Amino acid sequence: MENKENFGQKVWKYVKSNPIVVMLVVVAIIVGFTKDNFFSWSNFGNLMSNTAVRFLIALGVSGCLITKGTDLSAGRQVGLAACLSGILIQKGDYSGRLTKLPEMNMFVVLLIVVALGVVIGVINGLIVTKLHVPPFIATLGTQTIVYGICLVITDAQPIGGFQKSYIDLINYKLGDTKSFHLPLLLFVALLFGAYFWFLYNKTRHGKYMYAIGGNEVAAEVSGVNTTKTLILIYTTAGIMYAIAGWILAAKTGGASTSMGMGYELEAIASCTIGGVSTTGGIGTVPGVLVGVLVFELLKIVLQFLGVNPYYNYIVQGLVIVVAVALDLRKYLAKK
Repeated sequence: MENKENFGQKVWKYVKSNPIVVMLVVVAIIVGFTKDNFFSWSNFGNLMSNTAVRFLIALGVSGCLITKGTDLSAGRQVGLAACLSGILIQKGDYSGRLTKLPEMNMFVVLLIVVALGVVIGVINGLIVTKLHVPPFIATLGTQTIVYGICLVITDAQPIGGFQKSYIDLINYKLGDTKSFHLPLLLFVALLFGAYFWFLYNKTRHGKYMYAIGGNEVAAEVSGVNTTKTLILIYTTAGIMYAIAGWILAAKTGGASTSMGMGYELEAIASCTIGGVSTTGGIGTVPGVLVGVLVFELLKIVLQFLGVNPYYNYIVQGLVIVVAVALDLRKYLAKK
């Protein structure tokens, strides 16, 4: 009986601490029972695929938030990685090819965009740690620079004509695609989730990250190399954005300079909904996954309700504001 009471108390504590998650899940259940095909493998697969890509981006952003920082360049980095991947993986005989380079292997291209993500991440980390520019301003500047680079290399042209093997791999589904099936991206997301859980909970780097988020000065006094840790965090974020962009180009079957726009705000909102505090030092990988899943579920619910797509931004913006407001309220209550 005692265990049941403890379980009930844990459930009630979660409900009180995560009202947005509970509310959106309840709304989704109601919509599911009132709209046809909401509870279907097709819709489930779509939800999982969308969640997987956004989860990778949110994982990158989460480390920045936990250390009281942020990364506003996330979306543009994803867009640059998607466009560069698209250019390099175009078929050799495609008439609209944007490069004179020979047709490249998709995994070689992945290594190239990851290397680019490392460079941008290191630059972000150096600006924050060495120039002491606030992360908000630093990443806002790199956001604009990255977008400019993307415009230059694409000449603002849409990119298509990808190699079939590239599209088939990213969109591969395990099982009968007409009934039970699971997208390959689901397992990719779970693999990265497991890695980040280990990184955050079982390594020195993770302990340093939470220490910096709790009190950077105290962490530095106690022997934490805050400069190295923060550079690693922003570099890791850059890698995650690059991988997400490489996946996203194949998932959508094309790329353009507008791809990735606003993804950083969605990632920040998803992290906040999932319990990553904007005040630093708090956040878990499972929480980030829940936040992303709920945010993507909200989009699908709005689609099934027939809401004008333009209103989606208004609803998502309200969710972001409420999530951050509740997070700050919990922080002030603890103080």
